[in-house]
Amino acid sequence: MPKIGMSKLRRLTESAILIAIATILSLIKLYQAPAGGEVTLGAMIPLLIISYRHGIKWGVLAGTVYGLIQMIILGFFGLAGSILDFAIVIFLDYILAFAVIGLADWFRKPFKNKYLGYIFSTGIVMILRFLFHFVSGAIIWAAIWADGTNPWLYSLGYNTIILIEAALSTVIIVILVRYIKFEEI
Repeated sequence: MPKIGMSKLRRLTESAILIAIATILSLIKLYQAPAGGEVTLGAMIPLLIISYRHGIKWGVLAGTVYGLIQMIILGFFGLAGSILDFAIVIFLDYILAFAVIGLADWFRKPFKNKYLGYIFSTGIVMILRFLFHFVSGAIIWAAIWADGTNPWLYSLGYNTIILIEAALSTVIIVILVRYIKFEEI
């Protein structure tokens, strides 16, 4: 059996704890939109911290694990129409939409001003998350739920709530960065 070094064990442990915290935060809803979707108490923050502390490889892996946990918690199974729809939803709504959060450290690094780096990187990965949900909503979910509404408009209306979550996440990260150096936690 291969040995796991202390730094790898620490990284794995921190990531598992932060994914668990993200999962708990995802259950604390600050606002539930009438059509669905919600604003959580900063559920993406722990995933962003993993990326900032351990880089994009660990960040993307953590985001993927979190997405699969969300799929199980939300009881997604069986909601999509066909097997192809099911595969597209898993890929766009659960794997890519949350894995992309792990790219935050890559988008942060070019900035000399740390606050601008954290603001830009948090904002851009949350917008990318929005885009994956938006495309999935337009090609899969709108066909099932939109009742004749333009699927792109339906998806835009439904998924705009993610942009509110993005703004909240950005504010929380900036506050945390003021008091915590993620690389020293």
